[in-house]
Amino acid sequence: MIKYFKADVRRINHAIKVLSFARLIGKMEGLDESKQQILEIAAILHDIGIKVCEQKYGSSAGHLQEIEGPEVAKSILDGFDIDQKTLERILFLIGNHHSYHKIDDIDFQILVEADFIVNIYEDEMSKEAIKQVKEKYFKTKTATALLGTMFEV
Repeated sequence: MIKYFKADVRRINHAIKVLSFARLIGKMEGLDESKQQILEIAAILHDIGIKVCEQKYGSSAGHLQEIEGPEVAKSILDGFDIDQKTLERILFLIGNHHSYHKIDDIDFQILVEADFIVNIYEDEMSKEAIKQVKEKYFKTKTATALLGTMFEV
């Protein structure tokens, strides 16, 4: 991911922060080893499509990331020993991480929550907006507690 983004330190930092929160939430929520691995790989690569989107469309819109991200992620992950089922799940998460209505399991839920925690800070969201996000999208005890502690909502 760092080699791919090169000097785009903002994107590198974002991915590492999302990975850190995803890892923490996953561990605290008791994910099994397989789901934890899927979550962590998807977290570090969740925005990998941004670079292609900006070049191809002049935009980093979430729906475009979902289109372009899986192919880029697959090209990176091809160099690793990942079974097909795991790879498909990782690519599904990357290809849907802005489609909240598609959340179908705990790994997807935690990825969304971790990304929101980081985006709330990076985007300097208002308390009211944070409360709305919390009510609408946060489900895990760990992420909800982190949100409450960090942003006092």
